[in-house]
This record gives sequence, structure tokens and C-alpha cells, in this order.
Amino acid sequence: MPETPSETTRLPFEIDARIDPTLVTAHAGVPLVIELFRRVGAAQVVNDAVRIKQRQRGLMPAQLVETLIALWTAGGDRCQDLQTLRADTALAALLDYELPAATTMRDFLEGFHVEDLPLLHSGEKTSVPAESVPLAGVGAANRRILAAVQQSAPQTIATLDVDATLLEAHKRTAAVTYEGMRGYQPVVVVWAEQDLIVHDEFRDGNVPAGCGNARILERAVARLPPGLTQIFVRGDSALYEQEVLAWCEAPKREIEYAISADMSPPLRAEIGRLPASAWQLDREEPDVIREWAEVPYVPEDGDHRKDRPCVRRYLAVRVRKRQGELFMDGNTVKHFAIVTNREDDGLTLIRWHREKAGTVEHAHHVLKNELAAAALPSGKFGANAAWFRLNVLTYNLLSALKRLALPGDLSTARPKRLRFLVFNTVGKVIHHARQTWLRLTTAVQQELLVLARSKILALSPT
Repeated sequence: MPETPSETTRLPFEIDARIDPTLVTAHAGVPLVIELFRRVGAAQVVNDAVRIKQRQRGLMPAQLVETLIALWTAGGDRCQDLQTLRADTALAALLDYELPAATTMRDFLEGFHVEDLPLLHSGEKTSVPAESVPLAGVGAANRRILAAVQQSAPQTIATLDVDATLLEAHKRTAAVTYEGMRGYQPVVVVWAEQDLIVHDEFRDGNVPAGCGNARILERAVARLPPGLTQIFVRGDSALYEQEVLAWCEAPKREIEYAISADMSPPLRAEIGRLPASAWQLDREEPDVIREWAEVPYVPEDGDHRKDRPCVRRYLAVRVRKRQGELFMDGNTVKHFAIVTNREDDGLTLIRWHREKAGTVEHAHHVLKNELAAAALPSGKFGANAAWFRLNVLTYNLLSALKRLALPGDLSTARPKRLRFLVFNTVGKVIHHARQTWLRLTTAVQQELLVLARSKILALSPT
């Protein structure tokens, strides 16, 4: 007798009504991240620097931060998800404390919000609150992670990629963004060579991306660890501010940069006057041809003098549709421009500038879609700023874990792959002879976790 469709689609098991009290966790790899957080000294910095008035719950500030790191590493993204994580008593046994409730975590986050902070100027009608003391403490912990990575895997070059992103929020306290939705517009600075976020600034959604960037760059450079011999800056047109360019070119600093330039009418006219012989091939794609040219352009703003120590160059990019095809706006050609103080070959510079899409835009994607930066928990600015910065700290911890402890084939793995291969590993916790043992289910997972943990514990405290 043939099987019915319901019989062929049903898996051969039933869910037992009984609860097994055995200590089994589905997140046996998560403690690796927490152990790294402690080993590099970031947990101690949080305990020393993050002072928040709250009801005594028996947990240190670093343990509350660790709980969020564990939650996001395991795949949760909201405070209410702690209800499920708290039920994992085996994970709590590995971390050596009972995980807090969602209400405790919300109280902790709201402790970062401070009214009447000084305002940092960011435009004619907008401003950014200065960091509260607890928020600055999380920043100090983040710098400890940067120092640990640089100490164990040193780099001499820091390419800083700067960009803002939008985070939608449905709270009435959130400002309206340029896209018409309510939300926030934080800025991050990514150290491309190390895949680390050096600095972040949380902003209301109505703060323009193209202001205050000299301040952001200055703070990012100040947060870099020792050992660097060259610093570069890349950015889109939000960084095309005279203050930013002048700051990079200042004597004794002389940071080389490549930044997208606003397509002003004079610049567009200058590009339009270029002869056909000025354009050189970048590459041909199936639907477009990309070309570039050097533009003899000097803006009439009094700050682009040809006698500057570092002469600013303008490079134009032309994207042409193949014959008979149009862009969606009805044009056959699009133009873009880059300003730079570097002397390299023009095409090399254009391609180097384009690489930021794989660094800072990648960081935004991971923060919002694979961690929890987009799931803002509060209507209070300071609580959301702390949530975002703690996501930045988690991003850096995962980058540090890949660089310092995991095998090379995982060096570019995103969080979702790390969850599948490392973090969400099944393990059984056993208490025997006054010791706690973690027993894994496969030899492959055991080998991976033993290797990673041995490398973490071999790190010299920063």
C-alpha cells in the first residue's frame, strides 16, 4: 500500500514530553569569544571604566557586556531573546555565572543615557551629544582589543575607511532621516588591513553625513595602536569637506587620501571639456564601459592652491552604456570624480578607492544584518549608542578571533558561518572530581575548539 503524502514528509521522531535536566548546550563555541574578551584585558577595562548606577543584581558590568556578546554571537538580536539564552544552563556553567534577565539588561543599557551632555557641533541645525563616561569606557575596552590584535599580528599601514549608515527606529524620539524614515545615522571608521572598527560615532538620523568628519578622523587616528608608519583615508562624498582635506594635509600629519568629490557644476563642466584622447580604459563589462581621466581642475574656494605642499588631483570616472542602451535616468553616460593628494597612477588610485566597498560597507552589513546593530532597544539616545558600540566591540572580537585563534580558512568567515562551524556546536557539560568538562559530539569540532582555545590562552595579556 503506497504511503500518503503526510507520511512521506514527516520525520521519524516525536518530541518527548519529559524534560532532560542533563547539562547540554547548543552554543559550546560561544565561550571562546568570552575567553578572548577576558584574555586581552577588555573585560577588566569594562569593569574599571563602565560605572553605572543600577540596582544590585550580583553581576559585574563586564558580565552584562559578555551576556550581550554571547547573545549576538549565538544569533539572538534582542533583549527579549535572553529568555531563551538564560534557559541554557550548560552555557551558564561554562561562563560561571547565571545569565541576567532582559529587564536587567535594559536597565544596564539605559544607564548609559545621560541628559544634558555637551553638544558637538555638526551643522547649522544639528548636533551630536558628547559621549557619556560609561560609553567612553566601552570605547576604551574596544581600544584594548585593537592593541591586542596589533601586538600579535602587527601591521605598519592603516587604511581608514569612513562611512555612515542608516538605522531605522520606530520610536517617536528618533529623528527623521533624509530617506523620510525615523532613525539614526552612526558613522564608523574601519581599519582595512586588520578588519577592525577603530572608532564609531552614534548620531541622530537628521545629522548630515557630510559634517563633523574631521573630528571623527582625528579621534580615529588617536585611537590607533603604536607601530604604524603610514595612514591613509578613503571615503565617499560625505568626506568631501575642506576641513577634512586640510586636516589630512596638515604639516607633520600629511595623511594621504582618496575621497569622492561632489559633482559641482564647475567640475562637471571641466570634465565635459576633456578631449576624447584624455579618456583611458579602466575595464569593459557586459553592459558598460568604464574609463577614467585626469582633470585639470582647481576649485575657486581659496583652499586648492597649486602651491600647496601636497597638490590635490582630481580624477574623473566615466561609465558608458553600450550603444543603444540607457541608464534608468535616460542618460547614456554617468560621471564620478575623486580628489586625492596621492601621486600614484590614476587607475591604480581609482581601483584602490573602490576597495572600500569591501571594508566599511561590509562592516555595516555585518553589524546590521548578522549582529544586532539594527535592533535598537530603546527610545533613549544613550542606550542606543551603547547598543551600537557594543555591537562594534563584538565585531572586533570576532575579527580578533579569526586573526589570532581560528584556522586560516576561516579568516574571512562572516558571523553566520562561524555560528554554523564554531559557535553553535553541541556540547555536554560534566562536573567530575571538582572540575567542569565540556564534551563535544565530533572529533572535528573538538579539534577546532581545542586549537582555538589554546591560541587564546597563549596570548600575552595586553
